[in-house]
Amino acid sequence: MGKKVLVISTSLRKNSNSEALAASFVAGAQETGCEVAQLSLRGKSIDFCKGCMACQKTLHCIIKDDANAIVEQIGKADVLVFATPIYYYGMSGQMKTLLDRANPLFPSDYAFRDVYLLATAADEDENAVAGAKKGMEGWISCFPKSRLKGVLFCGGVTDTGDIDGNKSLEKARQMGRALNEQ
Repeated sequence: MGKKVLVISTSLRKNSNSEALAASFVAGAQETGCEVAQLSLRGKSIDFCKGCMACQKTLHCIIKDDANAIVEQIGKADVLVFATPIYYYGMSGQMKTLLDRANPLFPSDYAFRDVYLLATAADEDENAVAGAKKGMEGWISCFPKSRLKGVLFCGGVTDTGDIDGNKSLEKARQMGRALNEQ
């Protein structure tokens, strides 16, 4: 049996370029027998963390919205993959909000070990992903059993479909295929 993988597309735009990267990663992971769940934050209600810290005792957030079910899935996955568009050289706001809401996992016996970041941006410069990577590394540092296993950036894509035919799609598929080789 392959690893249990959760792929989260954080773009709110349907058929986004970052969602295409996520789909390619999923295809590769499925080819090698991984159990893959893919979800999108599009259409989800995810409120901001209130900082009450009740979740540190109860392992559940007091806010009743879609984040609770997503956080539960995050905690049970062996591998996490976050796909985000780069906005102002950082991860999407909805991704950051979800990461904040994952606070109930901090004191829990979470399963994830390997975390991947897939990102797209209009800017072609490889450094455009640095802010999102730094934010992801900050979140991961709170989960000492996990690590940032890989980052894939595809720049120069703005409009829906700009990524079609881009070599980054194959790189994402290969990243997914490599999961069961580790």
